[in-house]
Amino acid sequence: MRRYIRIAENDDVAVALTDLRSGETIECGGARIRLCEDIERGHKVALRHIAEGEPVMKYGVPIGYASCSISPGGHVHTHNLRTGLTVEGQYVYHPVRQPEETAAGYVQPAGNGDVFQGFRRKDGRVGIRNDIWIIPAVGCVNDVAERLAAQNQDLIRGSVDGIYAFSHAFGCSQTGADHERTKKLLASLADHPNAGAVLIVGLGCENLTRSQFEEALGDYDRERIHFLICQETADELAEGRRLLQRCTEHAEKFRRSPMPVSKLVVGLKCGGSDGLSGITANPAVGCFSDLLTGSGGTAILTEVPEMFGAESVLLDRCINKSVFDRSAAMLTGFRDYFVSHGETVYENPSPGNKAGGITTLEDKSCGCVQKGGTMPVTDVLDYGDRVRRKGLNLLCGPGNDLVSVTVLTAAGAHLILFTTGRGTPFGAPSPTVKISTNSALAEKKPGWIDFDAGTVAGDEDLSAAGKRLYDLVLDIASGKKTCSEKNDYRSIAIWKDGVTL
Repeated sequence: MRRYIRIAENDDVAVALTDLRSGETIECGGARIRLCEDIERGHKVALRHIAEGEPVMKYGVPIGYASCSISPGGHVHTHNLRTGLTVEGQYVYHPVRQPEETAAGYVQPAGNGDVFQGFRRKDGRVGIRNDIWIIPAVGCVNDVAERLAAQNQDLIRGSVDGIYAFSHAFGCSQTGADHERTKKLLASLADHPNAGAVLIVGLGCENLTRSQFEEALGDYDRERIHFLICQETADELAEGRRLLQRCTEHAEKFRRSPMPVSKLVVGLKCGGSDGLSGITANPAVGCFSDLLTGSGGTAILTEVPEMFGAESVLLDRCINKSVFDRSAAMLTGFRDYFVSHGETVYENPSPGNKAGGITTLEDKSCGCVQKGGTMPVTDVLDYGDRVRRKGLNLLCGPGNDLVSVTVLTAAGAHLILFTTGRGTPFGAPSPTVKISTNSALAEKKPGWIDFDAGTVAGDEDLSAAGKRLYDLVLDIASGKKTCSEKNDYRSIAIWKDGVTL
């Protein structure tokens, strides 16, 4: 088993794949380095003398600058490395020509013949679950929605997977952009093909009225989506049950059948990252992403703050100047969002990230963006948008775990690949696949972790791990339950920025 790795040939640091002890000797790039400190798994060790103010290279790019002189064999972390990020700077397009490009522009790869067992909806889209979702239009009716879900489990039959309610705090007392975001996000969730039928529960006096919700939905299927306005009925629980019976009658008509993998949409997310995230789990997800998009499918990458410091990895792969401009505008807009609140763009990583070996935001971002693989960026989605184009999409959203998985689901992700070095139990409305960066976590938390990518730190090749993950995704898309589904962990969170009335 490998005990350390130098990721790129010009890196100034190696990353410990297991705990290393002071006095040990490691060999990198033809040099023998004696460790002068203990180096925990996931943390960095200097391979040369690094003078104060010099850039420190990892992943082949600078992840910050030495804040003091660092000796060979020394621990490189928050005590001697500072970020190089600022709020200044413009993005410049240096396109990387893709083999699929032609004089006419980007050509989406065709399907490869692989299939999964999914549910074909009336509009031609495909779901991988046949749920009934109860979506509150306003937080005032959360308890009603939860009670309806709990009291009507006996209605589940046939191909219906379950009845689930998704509580949230909003839908009223919001203004401007916040109100629009809530409306757009909830409508996009209601439109999700994993839901065979949907019951939207309103109160009757909230800002997000039924007419506004219907406007956001557009031309929706009235056999599939129903509204319950609690103030308009004498017994909302009885009326809710009657509407859920109609939902079940509609949803149970659907049956699984073979669907091409090109129909699959997968969200990409990481949380509770550690120093191995960018070496094991995230690159394995990147290999999966390339397999999926190369087969005509769709992958969605979000967490805009965790693109800062690694922007060129994505921007130079945009299929044209229009996609680049929208990507750059998304990044600049998020940078301005930070500044408008008096925050620095590099107020990241979290304490848990740092304990796991991640030092600066550049360090975190360079590992984070590897989930997007190497294929072209084909589109950019605003918060609450639904997928329009196949291939690798960038989605505007924060790094917060619950907010991110919610907006990924709303964008149309059938399932979400969630890499983690420290573990987390929650699930999104869409099946959430937890991928451990290290095998110790997979062994410790088998009730949380669906896939162990820590094997990449041992002898497994990245491409083999990516293919193993691809096969698991097809199984899950065909009905295999994730740990979060087995635990019945499902929730949503909505991004809020403005005034509460």
